[in-house]
Amino acid sequence: MINYNPKDWFTFIFRFHKADTFRRLLPLLLGICAYAAAVTWMERQFGWLSNTHLSNVTVAHNLLGFVISLLLVFRTNTAYDRWWEGRKLWGSLVNNSRNLAIKIAAMLPAEAAEHRRFFRVCIPAYAFTLKHHLRQKRVKIDLYDALEELRGLSYDKHLPNQLSLLMTSRVNLLYRQGLISGEQLIALNAELQSFADICGGCERIRNTPIPYSYNIFIKKFIFFYVMTLPFGYALNLGYFVVPVVAFVFYVLASLELIAEEIEEPFGTDENDLPAETIAAGIQRHVEELL
Repeated sequence: MINYNPKDWFTFIFRFHKADTFRRLLPLLLGICAYAAAVTWMERQFGWLSNTHLSNVTVAHNLLGFVISLLLVFRTNTAYDRWWEGRKLWGSLVNNSRNLAIKIAAMLPAEAAEHRRFFRVCIPAYAFTLKHHLRQKRVKIDLYDALEELRGLSYDKHLPNQLSLLMTSRVNLLYRQGLISGEQLIALNAELQSFADICGGCERIRNTPIPYSYNIFIKKFIFFYVMTLPFGYALNLGYFVVPVVAFVFYVLASLELIAEEIEEPFGTDENDLPAETIAAGIQRHVEELL
């Protein structure tokens, strides 16, 4: 995720970050400019637009411009809602991890050092494992080597579920050994259950993309809208229609690209959620508490 000062907005105008859409759209922008210039040249040479009804296409542009703006606003809001929901889920993971560590630290006696060590490793391991799980990567993290129970995890199965099972089994073992009471068991189980709920919410976002037909329709709409712009404005603007059409395409296509990037918040793009930083914060806080 890109860290920046939102109040220093003036420098954004003259700075092009590697995540900026201009670089990704540059080949298409050059093609659009060449296309608009070709249409204008044909009008200047042959006057074919002034002799046809194509010069009146601006009426359709005025009508369709309002429609396409509504579609893009809905598209961007939908993508941001997915990004923000993912951020809230990871925020809940931070809070629940802290709460579980606080309760473990308060409930377990000092002589239960081995049990404390188990949760000191497993709680942050769950955060790192969930991050790789959402990115669909089978990666062994360093924390797995700290406990014998974690070394036997199967990478062919659901890793977050396996970690949840290990922690739930350890809590029930504490109850059977008399280290925690029944009321404390219920309190700890509520925190452990929240881990599975958070994982399920993140998987729902990852596995349910924007419907294909809707996504493709917006791209086609933008393409045909921009490709017809030179027919309506070449007669009045001349070659100035080239930067105008390029700018309109840049704005519309950039909104679509931004929506594409943030609708999948668990990836590795520049604007995706800082899952690595959040997981590292969980590890640091849990180690302080336990």
